[in-house]
Amino acid sequence: MNHTDPDRTERELTEALAALAGGVHAAPHAYRTARGEWLRRERRRRLVLAVLITVVFALATLIGLWVLNEAPSHQGVIFSGLSDAQVDTR
Repeated sequence: MNHTDPDRTERELTEALAALAGGVHAAPHAYRTARGEWLRRERRRRLVLAVLITVVFALATLIGLWVLNEAPSHQGVIFSGLSDAQVDTR
């Protein structure tokens, strides 16, 4: 059986990760670029949301006005009221 020393495995893994991390260098303005990009996306998301809310509100208003316009102009059975002779004025 091949038995490896846990300390040796840990040491080799640490050395390999250190060598890999040592080769990574950040761009000079990486944070500023990433932050600017994130802010642009956030502004665009808010703008799209505002436009969507405006469109939904306008559409709901137009549908409501259309429904009110399509209502019959004559008095219906429910809202016909009582004639003057049937009104009880106690």
